[in-house]
Amino acid sequence: MRKYILIAVVPVLLAGCNKFLDKAPDSTWTSLDTPEKVSQLLGTAYPQSNYMTFCESMSDNVADKGTGTDEKPNRDSYYFQDVASTEDDSPEAYWRAAYTAIAAANNALVACNNAKDSAAYSRQKGEALVCRAYAHFMLVTFFSKAYDATTAATDAGIPYVTEPEDVVMKQYERKTVAYVYEQIEKDLLAGLPLIRDDRYNVPRYHFNQAAAYAFATRFYLYKKDYQKVIEYAAKVFPNGDLADNMRQWNTEYIYMTPAELFNIYSNSSEKANLLLVETPSLYGRYYYSYRFGMNYTKYQEMLGGNVTGGSWCFPIYTSGSYNYLVPKMTEYFVKESVNATIGQPYVMVPLFTTEEVLFNRAEANAYLGNNTAALADLNLYASKRIVNYDATTYGIAVADLRSYYGVTSNQDALINGVIDFKRVEYIQEGMRWFDLMRYNIPVTHTTITGETMTLAADDLRRVLQIPASAKTSGIALNPR
Repeated sequence: MRKYILIAVVPVLLAGCNKFLDKAPDSTWTSLDTPEKVSQLLGTAYPQSNYMTFCESMSDNVADKGTGTDEKPNRDSYYFQDVASTEDDSPEAYWRAAYTAIAAANNALVACNNAKDSAAYSRQKGEALVCRAYAHFMLVTFFSKAYDATTAATDAGIPYVTEPEDVVMKQYERKTVAYVYEQIEKDLLAGLPLIRDDRYNVPRYHFNQAAAYAFATRFYLYKKDYQKVIEYAAKVFPNGDLADNMRQWNTEYIYMTPAELFNIYSNSSEKANLLLVETPSLYGRYYYSYRFGMNYTKYQEMLGGNVTGGSWCFPIYTSGSYNYLVPKMTEYFVKESVNATIGQPYVMVPLFTTEEVLFNRAEANAYLGNNTAALADLNLYASKRIVNYDATTYGIAVADLRSYYGVTSNQDALINGVIDFKRVEYIQEGMRWFDLMRYNIPVTHTTITGETMTLAADDLRRVLQIPASAKTSGIALNPR
């Protein structure tokens, strides 16, 4: 792991961050003889790696600013090249972190299944199963083609690992995307009923019930089982109250300073954050100063207007002449010792939020023909994001969406609205890439010298390359 010099970490941004996670897991996995020890191990069953750098850099949210921090995960991704880095914020780092998380989940499951009083470990078993499902889901999302029922049975998946490794250089096979989705669903459905919130010191650092159901809405949306998206969205909050659990951008956040926004955005006290994970990452330090990032043109493209006719309340700040940012991700720097000047930078990543549940539900309703419900969710979102929102002035009708996006189908109009609002909500968080993948949307990047590079809908580079080191375990690389 790389060590970094402590530079330019603004103390005020770290105010109130006494700790990011619960007590660190016991280092001895061989003595998992109590539910508490298994819970400690499960603190490591989440991919502790940040995907934002390479996801955002591959998307249509970024441009070549011609100057700025120039690192391979940012540069290679912008050029649609396999990232020539194995360090933090790279696809290979994510691959390693995901399988490390899976190993933790598998060891936890062995302990749960072998316990004399297995009923006492039911909560831990539920968390381990959902963790294993999530890590595999993220791997198949990045390193395989997007789920398509007509091709999933032949598209190459990723290894679905269900047992701890007990031999050196164990061999694995990729099987298919369909198989991986079947196993994810099996683990998810087995784990969901066992999830409980009452044993966590800080539930948002674990798969609590709301986060687990939010994951289910994403999984079934990608699987295109839209009715189940609706069913699980209804379970995220027992009273169905998404509105009060969203980020209150236009009534609270809008009055905050950048330091206050950095402090609250990924904080466990923010109700909209359903699941958080700590990741070693430089993204908090560089996400706005990367050479390939949001500039003025992209800012105007994304935030210059919207279907409501109102103004987005997202604050845009600049650093220098070329760097634009919404204050979100901040760095937490852990020094090697009290007097050290070197250490490891971390970023807390929101893996699931209330807003995603809203978007997933709206998209599913649009596909099911429930236009009124889908439109209601879009208007709810707008009511939390438009400056001085008033329903009479800024309320959206389906006709408004058809006109704004230049489409004739009500379904297409609603889908465009959802995807467009998501792009704005998750600006500089990498989430845009998931929708570009799901919908095979082409992406064109242009360099400062005028060179253009297009990632077409059928371009093999849309699927991230599996690390070359995986070949020693018998895993075939993706075609190029």
